[in-house]
Amino acid sequence: MTFKELNLHQDVLEGLDAMGFEKPTPIQAQAIPVVVDNKDLIAVAQTGTGKTAAFLLPVLHKISEQLTPEGEINTLIISPTRELAVQIDQQLEGLGYFTIATSMPVYGGGDGDGFSREKKALEGGAHIIVGTPGKLISHLNLGYAKTENLKHLILDEADRMLDMGFYDDIMKIIGHLPKEGRQTLMFSATMPPKIRKLAKDILKEPEEISIAISKPAEKVVQAAFMAYDGQKIELVKYLLRDNDVPSLIIYASTIVNVKQLTRELQDEGLNAKPISSDLEQSDREAILNEFKSKKLQILVATDVISRGIDIDNIDMVINYDVPNDPED
Repeated sequence: MTFKELNLHQDVLEGLDAMGFEKPTPIQAQAIPVVVDNKDLIAVAQTGTGKTAAFLLPVLHKISEQLTPEGEINTLIISPTRELAVQIDQQLEGLGYFTIATSMPVYGGGDGDGFSREKKALEGGAHIIVGTPGKLISHLNLGYAKTENLKHLILDEADRMLDMGFYDDIMKIIGHLPKEGRQTLMFSATMPPKIRKLAKDILKEPEEISIAISKPAEKVVQAAFMAYDGQKIELVKYLLRDNDVPSLIIYASTIVNVKQLTRELQDEGLNAKPISSDLEQSDREAILNEFKSKKLQILVATDVISRGIDIDNIDMVINYDVPNDPED
């Protein structure tokens, strides 16, 4: 199957062609017709299967097909982290380049000018808003967001949002949205009972798609080391001492561990930098871009970037602390 066979709008197809995409992934092939058909959807697929385009493409198609004018928000996408919100918005810019669709990311950590731009977009200056729960609530509580005619609500990485304690925030946001005429889409990497409950609370007779439920990544060599906490930093140093690893991510569970490990690696003469939620957004983006462009060898991070961030050609991942679930 090709994207042309999904009967997407020509402007959307031009964006896909410019980015070199010809064939949809399984999640895209199954989800796009459901979204175009205006049905609620819960889609479960492993990270890396193309979930983001599975909801962006049909939304861009419908905005283009209906020549949706600016003046009201058409689509609200809720994301668990700032990094993921920015990445979704960047994909929107690429996929929607030839369409009339406009978008704006809304997340914490910005300055006064950023807040003004977000306010303008929420007052009707953008078709698609991509935001984190806390910042969206801050804007919605002030009463100027034009959500009366919202057509699509999309929850991305829904299981991660619930793990981060965002259930009440999600329900508060939904309280500001129209109950009728709204299509709700939920995308998740896993399907625990709490996701079933959320789906029951906010979806209406949804279609359900499950593809490639979380499992170990194929063709990746994996190893486990049993160690006491006090031994782990020296173990990481030992693993890196005789290995030429051009691109490495180390995940730690706390900001304290991230900072301590980064200092220890820098003392060894290694090119390492930390990224965690206590950094300014501009600093986080700069470090992430450095790592993506291969100017930075080692990224030491909390799980703020562990889900859904698209970085090519990573040579090694070290989970300094045991992840909470297989998807991580």
